[in-house]
This record gives sequence, C-alpha cells and structure tokens, in this order.
Amino acid sequence: MDKVTVFANDAEVQLRKATSEDVEYLMRLRDLTMTPYLKQAQMDTDYKSMRQRVMYHFEGAHILVLKDLPVGLFKVVFNQAENLWNLIQVQIHPKYQGLGIGGGLLDSLLSKAKSTGACVELSVIKTNPAYRLYRRKGFELVKSTEQECILRAYP
Repeated sequence: MDKVTVFANDAEVQLRKATSEDVEYLMRLRDLTMTPYLKQAQMDTDYKSMRQRVMYHFEGAHILVLKDLPVGLFKVVFNQAENLWNLIQVQIHPKYQGLGIGGGLLDSLLSKAKSTGACVELSVIKTNPAYRLYRRKGFELVKSTEQECILRAYP
C-alpha cells in the first residue's frame, strides 16, 4: 500500500515508508492517540509495551504526510497465503483527526482488497471511537475479548 491518495481539506496526504528515524515520532504519536484507550481497557502503557507495538510488523509502517508534516501512521501487511490484509495500526494525530484521512485510507484499502477478492482484518480496543468508523465502513465482528474486537471486511 505504498501509493494511496487521500485528500484532507483539499490537500493531498501522502504515504512514505517509515524508517528507524521515525520510531521516536511513532512512540509520541502512539502515546498521544492510544494511551487513553489503553488505560480504559487496563492494557499496558509502559515504554517497553508501546515500543513493541510500534515495532510490530514495522515493515508495513507508513508515515502519513500532509504538506511536508507527519500527521499519522498507517500500518498494513498482506498475508498472501490467506489472501488477507491485516490492518495493524491507523493513528492520526489529534490535530488532523476529523478531516477524512482515516476514512479515506480505509476506503483505499477496502477497494484494493475488493479488487483482488481479499479480506481486511483488524483489531480495535472496545473503548476506541474508531470502532464506529470501522463498522460504518462494513467491517463485521469476528471475535470479541474483554478488551478488544476482531473485525473483518469481506470482498
């Protein structure tokens, strides 16, 4: 998913491959966007846990760039054996939330998946408001735990 065009307030959001130089930015972004939901779900928010999540499938991490500024993270990997896109993380800096960036990224991924007959799967913390966005975009509940929901969109 290297080439995705999403517009926010008539400005193009571009994706660039994340590098090791982005890790500290991603740590701050995760803390800013996820800590409240992690705490509500009584999940770990210590440095080690946050860094493990940032580094998990780092090969699929892309920095969202708007007008030369990093505004978020889009991390997705494709499992060819299962014909499944695994949406690992979408994090938009709060200053840029509500501009349609997340929804546009989801639309692009769902369109790509549909064109190849692939499914898209993700995990979301139950207290995260993104859950409602995923459901509006057609994701169905597959499994639920005490803290998280596994959702899947079918082609």
